[in-house]
Amino acid sequence: MATFKIDPAHSDIEFKVKHLMITNVTGSFASFDATLEAEKEDFSDAKVSFEADVNSINTKNEQRDGHLKGEDFFAADQFPKISFVSTGISKISDDEYKLTGDFTVRGNTKSITLDVTYTGTVVDPYGQTKAGFEATGKINRKDFGLSWSAVTEAGGLVVSDEVKLLLNIQMIKQA
Repeated sequence: MATFKIDPAHSDIEFKVKHLMITNVTGSFASFDATLEAEKEDFSDAKVSFEADVNSINTKNEQRDGHLKGEDFFAADQFPKISFVSTGISKISDDEYKLTGDFTVRGNTKSITLDVTYTGTVVDPYGQTKAGFEATGKINRKDFGLSWSAVTEAGGLVVSDEVKLLLNIQMIKQA
């Protein structure tokens, strides 16, 4: 069984949500951890676990980040972590997978499926084996208790319910 740990210096955990229904606001998490275990070299039997620190959220706006950490959204004091634990993986093609798992936000757990592209494995100049992946998915934030909403004067939503997940991940094989 090969075990890989995420390389935080070469990975991005991002999300996008429509603001005023005309533009996307992008946010990310600066503090996270992930483990991938697989016996097969093509990762077709991979088991993945992931955790992000809600207090590390960054949307390039301190006031908005504070609002997101608060009771209206993540309630970071009560629920400091977001997590994903895979429950299954399906290989679609040589480099495409569907990764299904339990996603937990604010104490609410739902099954989600991510589209994963395996971008390759390489040995870096320091002799470490690294594997790359890109994963995307969508969730409805209200499914996870993130139900705060506001309406503009014109009657439009301030924040959409759909949240896009975008993960660019580099994993390091453990000795």
